[in-house]
Amino acid sequence: MEWFSDSWEWIVQTFNTVPFEVLGIWLLTCCLLLVGLIGSVVPLLPGPFLIFIAGILHTVLRPNAGMSWQGITILSLLLVASYVVDMAAGAMGARWFGASRWGIAGVFVGGLVGLFFAPLGFVVGPLAGGLAFELIFAKKRIAPAVKSTWGTLLGTGVGFVLRLGLSVGMIATVLVDTL
Repeated sequence: MEWFSDSWEWIVQTFNTVPFEVLGIWLLTCCLLLVGLIGSVVPLLPGPFLIFIAGILHTVLRPNAGMSWQGITILSLLLVASYVVDMAAGAMGARWFGASRWGIAGVFVGGLVGLFFAPLGFVVGPLAGGLAFELIFAKKRIAPAVKSTWGTLLGTGVGFVLRLGLSVGMIATVLVDTL
């Protein structure tokens, strides 16, 4: 039982010596980084933007131990890259598999409509929009329209993986630069 009391005394002494403002700032930063990582996977949470805010907020609250301007520049470039990948991946996949301009417009319109039917609408909306626009406006037969819709799904999946990788890179940038 002596080990328990010694451990407890060590914990109490450690918490008494740690400045709580630093602990609070790190807790806020880590929470934002975690929610940002989750947001890079879950729709409607601006994951990469929350990671960017975590780095900037940590720098503002701890100017002496915050990020350098090089780290903030890298973080900003990764943020822009994640949004470019996010917007272009589905359309590029559709284009690669032979979608027309109508099909790409349908992916965009379906994505906007799908926002109102979360979370399933995030996947079904662009697919249904691309397929419908290919069939109705581009007057394609079912086989080429389905092929371009498959490209949309594949491009969106690749974009999802790339956005997750960029988010992990952003978190690594914040942690490496602040530590």
